[in-house]
Amino acid sequence: MPLYLAPWETVFVVFRSSANATSRTLPVILEIPLASVEGPWQVSFAPDLGAPPSATLQKLSDWKDNSDEGIKYFSGAATYMNSIDAPASWLKPGTRVWLDLGSVKNLAEVSVNGKSLGIVWKQPFRADMTSALKAGTNSLEVKVINGWANRIIGDRQANATKSYSFTSPKFYRANSPLWASGLLGQSR
Repeated sequence: MPLYLAPWETVFVVFRSSANATSRTLPVILEIPLASVEGPWQVSFAPDLGAPPSATLQKLSDWKDNSDEGIKYFSGAATYMNSIDAPASWLKPGTRVWLDLGSVKNLAEVSVNGKSLGIVWKQPFRADMTSALKAGTNSLEVKVINGWANRIIGDRQANATKSYSFTSPKFYRANSPLWASGLLGQSR
């Protein structure tokens, strides 16, 4: 019974009947980095939440560090778009091709060629692309959703001309630290 766990991940395993063998040796899984998906990234933001409809990011970076205040204080869903060129050698039988997103704040839905690969919400932020990948150019979409703190902090700024959020408890002030947000990529 192959069982792969991420760091700090736990599961309950229940055996309903006796096994035929006392042990089993599994083959070692070999992981080889194949390529990096570099910028530019086209990012579209959910409408009417203060961010521009879209932006081009030359590299993955934290929204809170963006010079555009609409992006800096954005809270909601934003979709990153790029492409991946996959040679036929990646698609050999028995081979699995994974996309490692690096750091994501806070969760992401990954799609390749229009096929959803599911939602990643914890480390490692990885999605198995094997079933959706084809030889040649593949479209990649990563829909990232962050928490609401940055929008509330942005609405509290002295120069804010419009409020996009409402909360009666005042958890955040104009000088509260912003939360890391967006698709941050690999740690360097």
